[in-house]
Amino acid sequence: MHRRKAAAALAVVASTSLLVVPQAHAQSSFTTQDIAWQQCVPSPPPGAPPGVERLECGSFTAPMDWNNQGNGKTITIAVSRLRPATGTAKSTVFTNPGGPGGPGRTMPLLYLERPKLSENAEIIGIDVRGTGASSNVTCGGFTADGQADPRDRSKANLDLLYGAMELQAKFCQAKSGEFGRYVTTEQTVKDLDLLRQLLGKQKVSWLGYSGGSWMGAYYATYFPKTLDKIVLDSNAEFTAPWQTHFDDWGMAFERRFRVDFLPWVAKYDSVYHLGKTGEEVRQSYERTRAKLNEQPVTRPEGVYNGPALDLLLRTALYSKDSFAGAAQTFAELAGAVPAQMSALASYPDAQTGTGYSILCNDTPFRGGRRYLERDGTRDGAKWPLVGYTQITGICAFWDRPNVNLKQPTGIGIAPTLMVQSVRDPATSLEAARQAHRNFKNSVLLTVEDEGDHGIYGFGNACVNDVVERYLVDGITPTKDLTCPGVPLPAPGETAGNPLTKANRIATQLGW
Repeated sequence: MHRRKAAAALAVVASTSLLVVPQAHAQSSFTTQDIAWQQCVPSPPPGAPPGVERLECGSFTAPMDWNNQGNGKTITIAVSRLRPATGTAKSTVFTNPGGPGGPGRTMPLLYLERPKLSENAEIIGIDVRGTGASSNVTCGGFTADGQADPRDRSKANLDLLYGAMELQAKFCQAKSGEFGRYVTTEQTVKDLDLLRQLLGKQKVSWLGYSGGSWMGAYYATYFPKTLDKIVLDSNAEFTAPWQTHFDDWGMAFERRFRVDFLPWVAKYDSVYHLGKTGEEVRQSYERTRAKLNEQPVTRPEGVYNGPALDLLLRTALYSKDSFAGAAQTFAELAGAVPAQMSALASYPDAQTGTGYSILCNDTPFRGGRRYLERDGTRDGAKWPLVGYTQITGICAFWDRPNVNLKQPTGIGIAPTLMVQSVRDPATSLEAARQAHRNFKNSVLLTVEDEGDHGIYGFGNACVNDVVERYLVDGITPTKDLTCPGVPLPAPGETAGNPLTKANRIATQLGW
C-alpha cells in the first residue's frame, strides 16, 4: 500500500507540530462549528491541472480522544472539497488514497478527468488525523527500512535489522507523544462522521483505495446508516488483523515481478539491455543488487544499495506506468545505460508516522523477534524480492494502547462494490477474496490480466463504467463480475497513475 512510497525517501524532519491544543469543549460544540472554506490555490502554478481553482480547503476541530472528550485536548483535521461546476451536487463522496496515512486533500482533483462523477457529486478530500496538513505524528525522520540488508541472516545483521525496528517503534512513539496513541482507525472514522455532520449530510458515499478499503469498511461498520454507496478499490484483508494482510506481501509482489515486470523489461531489451528473457533480467537484478551492496551508488534521489534497489522495484510494481522509469534506473545502476550521479534529497515523514501508528495501534501483533526471524527467513527464501521485508515487524516492539476495533462483517451495511486486479502486489487477490467472503452484501469486480494497485480512474473503461453506474447512477451489480485489464504500455507510453498524480499535484501546490 502507499506508505512504501514515503518510505523510499525519508529524511530527518526538522520539526513536526502535533497541534494538540488543550481547550475545553462541550460535546455539542464539535458538531456546531463551521468550516471556513476558501480557495485552496488562489494562483495556480504552471502545470497545475485545469479546475484546480475550484478546489476549496478548510479545517475543523476534533477531540484528540473521542472516548475521553472531557480531557479538553483537540486536534485539527484539514479537508478539501470539489463541487460541480454547476454548483449542484446530487451526492457527497468522501475519498481516501490509502497508505494507511496518505494525505488526501488533492484527491478530488483526480476526478476532474471523470466528469460523470465530478459533475454530479461534491467530492471531499481528507488529510486524516496524523498526516498532511492535519495534526501530525512523526517518527523523527528515523526509518528501519534500508538500515540493514534483510537477506543477510547472520546473527550480527539480524541484531541490526530487528534492533532498527525496535528503535523505530521507540522513535515513532516518543516523537509523536500522547497523540500517537490516538491515531487509530476507530478514532479516524469518528472524525469522518463528524465531518459528515458538519457538511450537513444525512448520508455520504465512500471511495477508498488500498488502505482506504480498510478505512471504508470500518467507517461502514461503526456508522452503518450514514454511508450510501461504498467503493473499495484494491482491497486490504480488512476482516482480519493488519499482520495477516501483510503476510501476503512477499507472494503478491513476487508474482507481479515475475509475471509482469521481468518479461516486460525483456521485451524491450533493445532499450534496457538487461536480458532477452524474464529469467535473464532477474539474474541482472541479482548481479546488480550484489554489486550495489559492495559499492553503493549515489544518485540525485538518494543512495542505492541492494535494499534500495529492492525498494525501487517494489514501488514500481504498483502501477504499469512506473515500469519504464524503474527499468531505466535499474539499467543505469546495472551499468548498461550511462547516468549522472549526485546528491541526496529530503522529505517529511508524517505519512510514515501515521501509517505505523495505525498499523501498530489498530490490531495486535503476534510473536516477537524469534517469530520475525523465522518468518523472514522462510518468506524470503520463497519470494526474495519482498519476502524478507517485514513492514509490520516494528509492531512487535510497539507499546500498543488498549484498542478494540469492531469486527467488519458487512451486516446492515449498504451494498459494497470491491474492485480488485488479479496481480495486485500490495493488496493480493487472495486477501480481497477473503474479505469479500467475510463482508456480507459485497460484490467483487475482478480485473483480469491486470496487476495495478488502484484501478478506478486509471483509464480502464470497463471498470470506470461499472463504478460510476453504481456510484453516480445507483445501479448496484447483482453478482460478482469481471473486466479486462489494460495492456502494459511500451516505454514512454504512460497514462499516469491517479494516486501517483495526486502526490505530484500536492508537490506542485507546495502541500
